[in-house]
Order: sequence, then C-alpha cells, then structure tokens
Amino acid sequence: MWPVSAAIVSAPVSIPNLYLPKAKRTQKLHYGALKCSFGHSRPRLRVSALKDQLPDSATTPEDEGRKLSSSDNKRGGGGGFDYGWLPAFPHVLVASMSNFIFGYHIGVMNGPIVSVARELGFDGNSFLEGLVVSIFIAGAFIGSLSAGPLADKLGCRLTFQIDTIPLILGAITRWRTMLYIASVPGFVVALGMQFAIESPRWLCKAGRMDEAKTVIRELWGASEVENAIEEFQSVSMSDGSDLDSRWSEILEEPHSRVAFIGGTLFTLQQFAGINGVLYFSSLTFQDVGIQSSALASLFVGLTNFAGALCALYLVDREGRQKLLIGSYLGMAISMFLVAFAVVFPLDELLSNNLSILGTIMYIFSFAIGAGPVTGIIIPELSSTRTRGKIMGVSFSTHWACNFVVGLFFLELVEKFGVAPVYASFGAVSLVAAAFAYYFIVETKGRSLEEIERSLSLKA
Repeated sequence: MWPVSAAIVSAPVSIPNLYLPKAKRTQKLHYGALKCSFGHSRPRLRVSALKDQLPDSATTPEDEGRKLSSSDNKRGGGGGFDYGWLPAFPHVLVASMSNFIFGYHIGVMNGPIVSVARELGFDGNSFLEGLVVSIFIAGAFIGSLSAGPLADKLGCRLTFQIDTIPLILGAITRWRTMLYIASVPGFVVALGMQFAIESPRWLCKAGRMDEAKTVIRELWGASEVENAIEEFQSVSMSDGSDLDSRWSEILEEPHSRVAFIGGTLFTLQQFAGINGVLYFSSLTFQDVGIQSSALASLFVGLTNFAGALCALYLVDREGRQKLLIGSYLGMAISMFLVAFAVVFPLDELLSNNLSILGTIMYIFSFAIGAGPVTGIIIPELSSTRTRGKIMGVSFSTHWACNFVVGLFFLELVEKFGVAPVYASFGAVSLVAAAFAYYFIVETKGRSLEEIERSLSLKA
C-alpha cells in the first residue's frame, strides 16, 4: 500500500504548476493525477546524459500551442491560479488515508513496546529493543515488493482494497482500544476506493479505452480526451505495456540505472538518520524542560507540516534537483550543529537550545526535499514497463535500511555517544547532496509523456 499511496499522493503530475511562467505551464501534468506511479521516462545509462537537462526536441509546436490554449482556458484567459486539480482531489484524499493508517499503526506501538520488553525480560537491552521496533518493518518490506506488480496487474483501486484486508484484520484482533480502533480508517479506504476512479493511464494500457475516456472527461473535460489518449498510446506503443513486464527487466539497461538511482536515494535518505533523529527528539526536548511527549510530538509534527507546505510550493518552481541538494545540505548543517552543541563546552542552556534548533532545522530540511522529492523523482525517471517494479524495489530498499537504522541506532548511541552518530548522519547527508547533483536530472514542468519521449530520444 505504501508505494501505491505514495505514488498517487505525491505524484508531481497531480500538483499544478501554479508558479511557473505562463509559457512553461502544461495542462498535460494533470493527466497523471491518479496514476499508480509517477513517470514513464527512460534515462540513459551514462551519468553525463542523466545530468543534462531534458531536450526540447520532443515537444512539437503543436504541443506547445495545445498547452498554452489549455492553460489559458483553465485560467479564464487571465492571471490567477490553476484549479484543474480539484476534480481529482477527493480521490487523492481517500488514497492518502492509507498513509494515516500506516502512521497510526507505527505510532500506537511505541507504548506497548515498552510493556513487551518488560514482560519478556529484555528491558534495557538496546539491541533487543531495537529489534522489536524494527521487526514491524518486515511487513512493509514484503508489501513494498508486492504492491508494484499488483498495481500493474489489478490497478490502484483493487490493490488498495486488497491491502486494507491485513490492516483491518490485524487491527481488530488486538487487545487495546487504541489499536483495534485503527480498523476504522481501513474500512474508510476500502469503501472509499469503491467510489474512486481508476488511473486513466492504467485503463488505457489494460485496453479499457471507454472507461479511460470517461475518467478523462470527468476530470479534465471532453476537449482533453483525444489528446490524452493519443499521448498515453504513443508511450505504450514505443515502450510496451507494464502489464506483462518481467522482474528481470530491471536488471537490463536502461532500467537498471533507474533502479540503482532509486535504491541509492532511499539508502542515503535512511542513513542520513531521519528515523534516529525523530526517535531521539523527545529526549532532546526533555533537556530543555519539555517533559510532555505529546507536546514534543506536536512540535515535530508542525515542523514536518510546515516543510511539506514549502515543498508543495517549491517542487515545481525550483525543481526536484535543487530541493534535494538544498534539503540534504540543510540536514548536514543541522546535524553538525547538534554535534557541536554536544561536544564543545558551552553553557548548558545554550547547548540545549542549539540542540533543539538543530533538530527542528533537520526535520524541516528533510520535509522540504529529502522526504517528498525522493518519492517523486524515482518514478519520473522510470520507464512505462518497469515503473511499478522499480518503485517496489526502491521502497523495499527504504524499509530494509529503515530496519537496520532502527536495529542499531540505540546501540551506536550508547557505544559512541550522540555527537559521533549525528556527525555521521551529517556526513551521509553531504554524500546524498553530491549524489543528487551528479545523478539527478531535472524534470519539472513536463508531462510524463514528454519526459519519456525526451529521454528516449537521448537513449
């Protein structure tokens, strides 16, 4: 469920280009609002090719004319915001409930974990406590590998409904009210998906052309139907349908390069320490007198939310690559600031305040780029045939690294101290910024079909 919901909720094509100059905006971006995964591109395997900007040769003057005309119609011929995404919003909102379910399940297990450790006799053993925390990630790892192929075969709607079954069953069989009440949003997602629309791209590739046209007509108007279908079919004809793709294809060029980029980005994201910092943030807030864990969680949540809003504004204005680089540089500076506050002999109040400042800066920097953009850029660089499987591999890598960090974080802090561990997070963040600079190509302001055609020409 995680990669499917992330693809729908975070897909860049569902975010209108509100802030791009008029000539840069493109109505085609709305075509992907409910697509199971983000992109169709086929990047070349040489780093130099990936680093270059996408060429304009794949966009014809007729395409540009259609884009400008469509944009003007959406805006009423004048200035203002583009609200073409609103028809898709209720469907995306239902899909986003799956993220709430997953977060709730993780959150409510923090308390019971303490009781489990005490009852089983390993309270105080940092390794075993970390293992108990991390073992819950095993299910996410398996689910990530299966979600992509399921969505390719069955579509997003049915995949969501299937995925809610173990969530609901797992919730209602628990013995605490706060645990089994988690089944309620599961029922909401399962029922809501019955009324949600299917991805028009998937319907087109599955041969259900009439249904695809109906969805396009409902979302973007009758005038967009023929252009959208033509775009979808042009990509499917050149790259083939992902309904019959094989796992072995991600080992072949050019898919292997995208899989490498996806796995590396998620590995760097996790080893940059976001989960460790979030785990340790409550203790950091306690040092400055904030004893309430709920209040500490509120500060963290508000910071995350503020960063997400900034990312929403900047992702199509500044681009994916800039946000990734800036985000990881901010995370590195934040971690080095906390390490400095811990190591050097400062006034206790000043040291605690610097630690709080570093923690808040780190979480905000992550939320503005390293978190959301990582989930956006990978499918944008994926080909049509293998996008679901590449997303599955990328997210399974994410959860595997998450498992390792959760397993060893407490033990490393006890053995080496906070400062060296946080400094290592800062060093990994610098490596991630360099990786984004050399390996990530900018894709802002283009439809998924334009990205695929442009990169196919360079391949």
